[in-house]
Amino acid sequence: MKQFILFLCAFFIGTSMVYAEDLTPNSESAILLEVSTGKVIYEKNSNQKLAPASMTKVMSMLLIMEAIDNGKLTMEDDVVISDNASSMGGSQIFLQTGEKYKVKELMKGIAIASGNDAVVAMAEKVHGSVASFVEAMNNKAKALGLTGTHFDNPHGLESENHYTTARDMSVMALELLKHEKILEFTSIYEDYLKKPDGSSIWLVNTNRLVRFYEGVDGLKTGFTNEAGYCITTTAKRGDMRLLSVVMKAQTSDLRSKDTVTMLNYGFNTYKLDVLLEKEKELGEVKVEKGSQKNVKVYLEQDVTILSRVTDSNETFDYHLVVDDIKAPVEKGEKVGYLEVMDNEGNIIKEVNVVVNEEVSSASFLTLFGRVLSLFTSGTSL
Repeated sequence: MKQFILFLCAFFIGTSMVYAEDLTPNSESAILLEVSTGKVIYEKNSNQKLAPASMTKVMSMLLIMEAIDNGKLTMEDDVVISDNASSMGGSQIFLQTGEKYKVKELMKGIAIASGNDAVVAMAEKVHGSVASFVEAMNNKAKALGLTGTHFDNPHGLESENHYTTARDMSVMALELLKHEKILEFTSIYEDYLKKPDGSSIWLVNTNRLVRFYEGVDGLKTGFTNEAGYCITTTAKRGDMRLLSVVMKAQTSDLRSKDTVTMLNYGFNTYKLDVLLEKEKELGEVKVEKGSQKNVKVYLEQDVTILSRVTDSNETFDYHLVVDDIKAPVEKGEKVGYLEVMDNEGNIIKEVNVVVNEEVSSASFLTLFGRVLSLFTSGTSL
């Protein structure tokens, strides 16, 4: 049994989505989308399987951030550098066997300087071995529905069975952006890593757009001979955050040029309107056999709509669908969803609805009192 609440929103906004001409002539594959809606604004050969180089670390950072958010790991935990980690080639931050670093220091090494040694050290810390970590990477790819992706390692050095697509990479990046703390690392242009012997390593972000393009605060570059120059980029201006992926450009300048062209197009051509803000109270619903009879429900995230700045206007309706709730209920637990419908009744978006407080099960005495009240006044349990 579900409870349905219908209410009208008289908010006006356009809805059409039109792709542009080729914005990325210097890249083999590309995609541009708006983060909160997931709307694809532009794409080119976005399902073509290509080597991702160090953009692989987007997935690696995702698994690390999940481990932190799940309580398996903290930013202050120590990581001892293994022979395997210190021997990694390619981009590195020159870690030495036996050195000890905090997780947060190695995250800087990964996010800023794309350290292969740092990501291997973290893979071993999180899953015990690189092989186990890579297995988790592929399992996560499957869970995200990424059919064009397979990983052989956590860093992106060339390997025959190591590939992804621009579209798959955008999905990984969207998932990583749910862990907002990652931007505290990827937005740093330069920093120093203090080594145990007292010396320091200068870290400079491989993503120059962090410094030279307004709003860019991540995510990850990549280069190998096979992959060419590639980059996954995110930038925020006002309420709108864009995400772009460029794969197989011939130079770092050309990958930046195509990225800037896409971002400029997105910010100049589209607008994001917030219809309902995150954590907006939507009303109260009954909690069966709870310590309290009702609980308030809220939006898990903003309800947003992306449209071209020149589009015509339209109205939207909301339809709140909430499952019957039985105690106990955890804070933040999903209990339903909000449908956003256009004026023809088509569902164009769904946003999770959650409770923002814990509701324990009612005690025997509380339930007994309600039974007595039921006989005298018709009050429900």
